[in-house]
Amino acid sequence: MAAEQVFAVIKKVFQKYSMYFFLVLIMVAFQLLSNGVLLRPLNITNIILQNSYILILAIGMVLLIILGDIDLSVGSVVAFTGALSAIFTINMNMSTPIAILLCLLVGATIGAFQGFWIAYVKVPAFIATLAGMLIFRGLTIVVLDGKSLSPFPAAFQMLSAGFIPQIAVVSGLKLSTLLLGLMAILIVTLFMLKNRNKKISYGFPVDSMSIFAAKIGLMTLMISWFTYVLASYEGFPNVLIILTFLVVVYRFLTNKTTIGRYIYATGGNEKAAALSGVDTRKIKFFMFINMGILSAIAGLIFSARLNAATATAGNGFELDAIAACYIGGASAYGGIGTVLGAIVGGLVMGVLNNGMSLLGIGVDWQQAIKGAVLLFAVAFDIYNKRKTA
Repeated sequence: MAAEQVFAVIKKVFQKYSMYFFLVLIMVAFQLLSNGVLLRPLNITNIILQNSYILILAIGMVLLIILGDIDLSVGSVVAFTGALSAIFTINMNMSTPIAILLCLLVGATIGAFQGFWIAYVKVPAFIATLAGMLIFRGLTIVVLDGKSLSPFPAAFQMLSAGFIPQIAVVSGLKLSTLLLGLMAILIVTLFMLKNRNKKISYGFPVDSMSIFAAKIGLMTLMISWFTYVLASYEGFPNVLIILTFLVVVYRFLTNKTTIGRYIYATGGNEKAAALSGVDTRKIKFFMFINMGILSAIAGLIFSARLNAATATAGNGFELDAIAACYIGGASAYGGIGTVLGAIVGGLVMGVLNNGMSLLGIGVDWQQAIKGAVLLFAVAFDIYNKRKTA
């Protein structure tokens, strides 16, 4: 009987965290196949820098998918805002903070434009954002006159290419990075304890103390390893700080606020949510504004990394962001999905890309393999839901 209970617990944990296990599995596989190159400090940093903008897009995309909508225009908005940032900073000699603020306002305006058609005129999101994809890709070519624009000022490049300042180096390790890692461990541990105590106070079921301690130990081990790896190279990239801040904010938004409950309610059953007093049109409208702002942030980071604004920037980004959400467990029918799941899904795609490149696999086969992984992930998620229904 005890063995059956243990098996049931393992099965439940695997079903809940299947994508986390899959991410670890492919990391171990590529680490072995690449003779240890995948998890070297330089390559870990490259994975973060190469996928940061996709992960930022995935945060906004998963909220739209939970609502039952989608945004096909994000790649074009990335290109358009990146082009504007180059015009502002290079051609018009604006300061970096002002240029960034203007680009974010443009992103919000684009989101409001598309959100109006979707939320109030009731144009299907697929059609409205497909139109947006064509409009803003064309406008990118117009404002750049079909040319590339570079280089960006050094201050602007720090968005993607910079690292947090270091106060000292101890035994080859960046001290500021070690201290931030320690702070992260303390904050996450305190949050987990607070969450557990809150559940107990309300009489909700919680994990046994041994399982809870194992979770804290595993979390501490992962953060410690990740911190050590980055501290042995250049430390935490600036873009990782931005991404972490966004993940924390949006996880809080979806899990702890009324707006988050409204998003899930609208995606689960829009008519029932409206009858319950939720202004579903306003929720959709503001989530598209949010997507526009996040697309602008991704555009700024991508342009800073590329150190150039080009008309082809952002091609295929919308597909990568959507794939990250579905691989991370979001439902194609709306109402289901998490920010952390989208991040894990994006990391799965990022590690696959990086690992296959290290092994010398061609771009053609990379695309085919990523498509197969997406199909498998969604099918596996549907299978799990049927088994637990």
